[in-house]
This record gives sequence, C-alpha cells and structure tokens, in this order.
Amino acid sequence: MSQKATIRVFIADDHAIVREGLKQILADSPDIIVAGESENGLDAIKLFRKSKCHVMLLDISMPDKSGIDVLKQVKKENPEMAVLMLSMHREDQYAIRSLKAGAAGYLTKQSAPKELVTAIRQVATGQKYVSAALAQELAAQVGDDHAMPRHDTLSDREYQTLTMIASGKTVSAIAEELSLSVKTISEYRARLLVKMKLKNSAELTHYAIKNQLIE
Repeated sequence: MSQKATIRVFIADDHAIVREGLKQILADSPDIIVAGESENGLDAIKLFRKSKCHVMLLDISMPDKSGIDVLKQVKKENPEMAVLMLSMHREDQYAIRSLKAGAAGYLTKQSAPKELVTAIRQVATGQKYVSAALAQELAAQVGDDHAMPRHDTLSDREYQTLTMIASGKTVSAIAEELSLSVKTISEYRARLLVKMKLKNSAELTHYAIKNQLIE
C-alpha cells in the first residue's frame, strides 16, 4: 500500500499500559490509526480477522498463546499480512526466530517512538524492517558455515521455556506466567533437555549464558 494512505494498525499486548503508550505514540502520526486491540493471543486472532487492519503489532510474550503461535496463525490465514513483533527481549533472542516464522519485522519495546512509526510505515508497504544491529546479526549468520546451534532445534515454546528457566524462574512460575499447567511446562523442559543433550537446569542455564540467550 502507499505510505500516503491511512495505515490501520492492530495492537496485541497483554499489558494495558503498553497498549495505551503505543496508541499515544501513533496518535501523532496522521497516516496511522489504531483500529483494534487485544490483551491475549486467542482474542488477537479472533478480533484481528474483523479489524481490516494492514499491520499487526504483536507482543511476543502473550499469556495464553505465544506471539509466534499467533503470528503463524495470522500468516496461515493471510500470508500477505504485515506482522511487526514487539518484545522486551534483546533482538538476538527472538528476532531471527520471528522472521523465520513470517514476521515482517521485530522491535524491542525500548525502541524510540520514531523507529516504531518508521517500522510500521515500512512493513505496510510490503517491506521488511530490522534494526542495523539485527541486520549485522543476520548477515553474520548467512555467512557462518558452522553447524546450527542446538537451541535452533527447539520448538518456540521449548525455546521460551529454556530462556525462562535460565533466567531463574521455576517450572511453577513459568506455568503461571504462560497460563499453562505445571505438567505441560515440565514436558517442555524434559524435551528440550533431551534435544539439547543437557542433564539438568544448571547445564541449561550455563548453555544459555554461554550462547547469550539471556541478559
């Protein structure tokens, strides 16, 4: 679409204060309007279908359904839809995984308001948006002939579980935060340990720190 046309944006984030902050930032741009919002993944999919929006701003950490799961569902239903991922995590943690799943771009919530507006306008025209730092990381990976890192074999939920355990959270705390059962999180933990050939959470944490998967 042309940048001069009105860009309809849908915001999916479970924090009301974040949604309000985003709406205030975008209110200063006459070519962008917020035409819908949701506070969880399931509502994001359902309400977005009716919103007739051009761009979805999607938080990667949703309480009921991960942002990447929502992204995959949205792209399955509408492959041309521009989804811009938002996260409090460093770009190298989730950005590449998001882009591989079909995201049009990735921004951290610490990004400047001007960068957010620029990113929305860019993905609305069918282009991709990545920061200069992420572009360098992508270029490095393309030119890297080494074997794929072990954590790249994990599913999105397994990867999320890995980073949360490595950050010091218990299985119970993770289950509560993600609105999943303790049994389910325990199964994710067991699977990722097997896939990564690790014995316990201590080895998992050491791996995450060594590979800079957590701050």
